[in-house]
Amino acid sequence: MGPGRQRVLGPGQVTDGGTRAAVAGYRLAMDETTGGYLKTAITAALEAARIQLNERGTDLGVSTKSSDVDLVTRVDELCEEKIRAVIAARHPDHVVVGEELGSDATGRMRWIVDPLDGTVNYAHGFPFYCVSIALESDGELLVGVVYDPERDELFSAVKGEGAWLNGRPLTVTTTTEPRQALLATGFAYVEDRMALNVEVFARTLPKVRSVRRPGAAALDICYVASGRLDGFWELGLNPWDVAAGVLIVAEAGGAVTGYDGGPYRLGDPVLVASNGHLHAKLVDLLDLGTVVARV
Repeated sequence: MGPGRQRVLGPGQVTDGGTRAAVAGYRLAMDETTGGYLKTAITAALEAARIQLNERGTDLGVSTKSSDVDLVTRVDELCEEKIRAVIAARHPDHVVVGEELGSDATGRMRWIVDPLDGTVNYAHGFPFYCVSIALESDGELLVGVVYDPERDELFSAVKGEGAWLNGRPLTVTTTTEPRQALLATGFAYVEDRMALNVEVFARTLPKVRSVRRPGAAALDICYVASGRLDGFWELGLNPWDVAAGVLIVAEAGGAVTGYDGGPYRLGDPVLVASNGHLHAKLVDLLDLGTVVARV
């Protein structure tokens, strides 16, 4: 941790002070209701992160979902239960859609939750995973929070207010050429979809500075927002994988679109995120129209 940096979440500890410190980063005029939503998202993310940190090294109860490499643990479910409890206590009329427990309900105010993005990493002790929580109001993303417990990094955004990392404003890079760009991607856990992105990866890698594959889409998108990456793409992502990150990168000045540069809608088969400056060239380079029909 750098000098003068305040830790948001102490080891095994969640405090109201930490939540206040994170929210205090928003110096622009935020109405009380939106500020309350942000506090809820931050509190829920920190509570889930405490579970993740405390359960490391225990019997995780690992099982599989869509394939034998698509893992889920009891920690995923514990975290989602905690997040839902925090939201229900503060906003009982809101709907929650989560990766593990789902939801068939509809409502004007909808929380979109990935309680543990990067489960495979977490299960193997690879320290790149996070909690992702977004709030959608009438189909428009209003609040987004992504918390990385390993690095104590809280990414957050409020529509129209900017994006922040531990209270400091985020800004994307100014890279304009793919050849100077550091990108990231991810691969699905289903073999045929995995092969599709291998095609895209193979033709993209020789034409950019490099491509990373860390394994947690929500964090990858936040790394675009924070200037650590210039761009990101992936196929077949679910709304809970990206909802918070989409708002965070947009509020940091970046761009998020579908495969052809058109508007991205949660659940679309392809997402491309970038600093905005190289977006059109990146979309052309990826040429995702060649695979989108097969996603």
